[in-house]
Amino acid sequence: MRQVKKAIKRKLLKYGKKHHTFLTLLRKAMFVWGRVQYLNYYYSNKVDDKMVMFEAYMGRYFVCSPKAIYNAMQNDERCSDYKYVWAFKNPDDFKYLEENKNTVVVKYGSRQYYRYHAAAKYWVTNSRLKEIIKKKDNQVYIQCWHGTPLKKLGYDISVKGGNAMNSINDIRKKYKTDSKRYTYMISPSAFCTEKFASAFDLEDKSILKETGYPRNDFLYNYTQQDVAEIKDRLGIKGDKKIILYAPTWRDDQHKAGMGYVYKAQMDFDKMQKEFGDEYIILFRTHYFVANYIDLSKYEGFVYNVSTYDDINDLYIISDLLITDYSSVFFDYSNLKRPIYFYMYDFDEYKNNLRDFYIDLSDLPGPITKTQDELMDELKNISTYESRYREIYDKFNARFTYLEDGQSSVRVIEQCILSESK
Repeated sequence: MRQVKKAIKRKLLKYGKKHHTFLTLLRKAMFVWGRVQYLNYYYSNKVDDKMVMFEAYMGRYFVCSPKAIYNAMQNDERCSDYKYVWAFKNPDDFKYLEENKNTVVVKYGSRQYYRYHAAAKYWVTNSRLKEIIKKKDNQVYIQCWHGTPLKKLGYDISVKGGNAMNSINDIRKKYKTDSKRYTYMISPSAFCTEKFASAFDLEDKSILKETGYPRNDFLYNYTQQDVAEIKDRLGIKGDKKIILYAPTWRDDQHKAGMGYVYKAQMDFDKMQKEFGDEYIILFRTHYFVANYIDLSKYEGFVYNVSTYDDINDLYIISDLLITDYSSVFFDYSNLKRPIYFYMYDFDEYKNNLRDFYIDLSDLPGPITKTQDELMDELKNISTYESRYREIYDKFNARFTYLEDGQSSVRVIEQCILSESK
């Protein structure tokens, strides 16, 4: 089964958008064939009321809200008899989790993966589940999603083009297929509740639970020992300030056989010349981005942390954030540290790729469109507080007012324990 699916995926990448009809037919064939295979597990496995299935970013990492909820359940006596299953693309890298209480690690997309999905009472993820997975009436799908959106999602995307692999109709269909299975969807704010309802075309808006984001609990509960251990893990020594640079992916930057790629728009030579004595940079690309970026010439100044699992670790050790259209700044704002926006392709992105949910004048930091503008802003960081504190406070009052380090507990109580009564 896996070999056939890989072969079909290679065909999809080869033919691309120019052969959309062919793409559509192949996808339909792959779905029908996969669903038939899954139904075998669906009918042969009874639901275990004390089993929880976790995955994050389609099996890439042990991170985000699924990680936070899992850790909270591990430490909650009310969940002491629950069984936990984690799915990863590279399960050997996460076998250490099996040292935890009642925990099993399986390979994402394997037979075990589907068997456990058919048997687990609860599914917890932060991205879309595979379409072939069919939910039983007595199963509970908890969709955590992976951030407060700035750029439009799903049914809210109205500009032309879609992305490199999917038309707008394809994107909407994927969102709808997944959302039909939701029992609960986690929301960190009233703003997100409204946008998720429209983006996922939710028929029953009562499934949205405003609990705050479990993924942000750590930002309220970390210790200075955590900071020291993370720096040591990354090999960061000394007392230089740390810039986290985290740009997002572009829908139109895609290479056949590779996936989405990143075209660097930051001149690190200029950055090092201007700021090398005072700062170091942690460079973090989106998890969709497949290409490796050689930063060896900037050793000691730029650290490529794109494959580092948990971005929360990078948040708490950094002194400021530079991003563009990524949702990372919503999470980072919980720390109330400076945020800078480097939107070098603003007009193209807004008009031809994605539009935005909020007015950019509401962002808690300066918007720059050239690197020289960005560098000038960084040179004047001493004025950031006086210029942006009022806007920052309003931003937090709108988007992070539910965050207090206890969101995971609220999700467990409202979406898991409530179902077992």
